[in-house]
Amino acid sequence: MFQEFILVSFPGFQDKNSRSFIFGVLLLFYCFIVFGNLLIVMMWVLDKEQHSPMYVLISNLALVDIIISTTTIPKMLSVFSAGSSSISVTGCFIQMFICGAMNTSESLLLALMAYDRYIAICRPLHYFTVSNNSIVTKQIICCWLCAFIVMIAPITVIQGLLFCGSNVVVQTFCDSSSILRLACSDTSLSSYVILAASLPVIIVPLVYILMSYTRIVMSVLQITNSDGRQKAFSTCSTHLLVLLVFFLVGAGVHISTMLPDTSPDAHMMASVLQNVIPPLLNPIIYCWRTKEFRDRIRKMLNLRKLVPYPY
Repeated sequence: MFQEFILVSFPGFQDKNSRSFIFGVLLLFYCFIVFGNLLIVMMWVLDKEQHSPMYVLISNLALVDIIISTTTIPKMLSVFSAGSSSISVTGCFIQMFICGAMNTSESLLLALMAYDRYIAICRPLHYFTVSNNSIVTKQIICCWLCAFIVMIAPITVIQGLLFCGSNVVVQTFCDSSSILRLACSDTSLSSYVILAASLPVIIVPLVYILMSYTRIVMSVLQITNSDGRQKAFSTCSTHLLVLLVFFLVGAGVHISTMLPDTSPDAHMMASVLQNVIPPLLNPIIYCWRTKEFRDRIRKMLNLRKLVPYPY
């Protein structure tokens, strides 16, 4: 068995100009991702007024987005800058494990956020009893633990495969589908295990989110006051946009892998977008849609507190 994999960027865009353009765009996106999500985490840490259940969830979502992008994008940049890049077998499996765990964690966190909105709108009198910081923190810890536990079986079965042929991975980071194509042994069991591990953590949160928002919409439509109805929908709209981005991008990637005529470049682009678009758009959506976020960003970035004007 060889000691490393060779990651190869877009086969159809191997000229230097194309690689330089993709490298520059990806680097710019990565800077925005880290800055935007780190800003949300810093706001939560520094601003005690944001220590509420919803903001705890949002800051954890931002942390997950930072980890996902930092696990994959630097290696993508290395691949795009040179056209190919090596990664150790151990490093490849670690990257797969972290990416899978963080995507699972994000799916579960989005379900928790839907539960928080459901309690806030449908059972407002019980909100601080059912959804306080202590309870939410325990739920978040369970999400993280569940995400890491779920990934143990898929990584274990992939590690048990025999790799004796080519070590060239036509992908910018290690993902299970690309690695399975290089195995010399039968991959049927591995494919079933990966499917059994991935489907529940996508379908169960999605079904729960749909059920929660169905009940939320029914409750909001019963509000006779138009201002109250508009405020309730406004409260949920930000979370709905984040949900749409996460699940639509994920569905697009899954569909692209199932289409038989999909080119390697298209499949690779879909995988890149999956690791870039949600972490990039999430902080923009929260800051754009939430006035409270914008006001607190201005407050936190107020340089007059740090460097007061001379009298």
